[in-house]
Amino acid sequence: MSAEARLKQLGIVLPPVATPLANYLPYRIAGNLLFLAGQGPRDENGNNLTGKVGADVTVEEAQRRARLVGLGLLAATRAALGSLDRVDAVVKMLCMVNAVPEFRDHPKVANGMSDLFVEVFGESGKHARSAVGMGSLPNQISVEIEGIFSIKP
Repeated sequence: MSAEARLKQLGIVLPPVATPLANYLPYRIAGNLLFLAGQGPRDENGNNLTGKVGADVTVEEAQRRARLVGLGLLAATRAALGSLDRVDAVVKMLCMVNAVPEFRDHPKVANGMSDLFVEVFGESGKHARSAVGMGSLPNQISVEIEGIFSIKP
């Protein structure tokens, strides 16, 4: 089943593509690779979801927010390629978690995004990944994720 068909089957509606807040692009294609700029979690009104994981935000809520970021990254991918069906594979993802110093569950947070990509792309959604903690993120967002996808020839 195609990625676009899976989205429909799962009842997933992608959000509008986030508008860059500075002098950068939401994505860049180089050869057969799509580079996605980092995005943070937004609510249904486009407002940033903020807070420090391990203090203001639970692991479960941070995981939900990582899934929201994943939806935003899929929206940017569709805008870049015209269709998610042009994705060959999710190659590499970097998940940054705004967390208290003693926080240890960064990979659990990143699973929100990773699980979404496997739901949408199947085996092609499995990817290399890093999940790291940050002392802060822009505008105090709780999660920021960027990534690299390969494009079908």
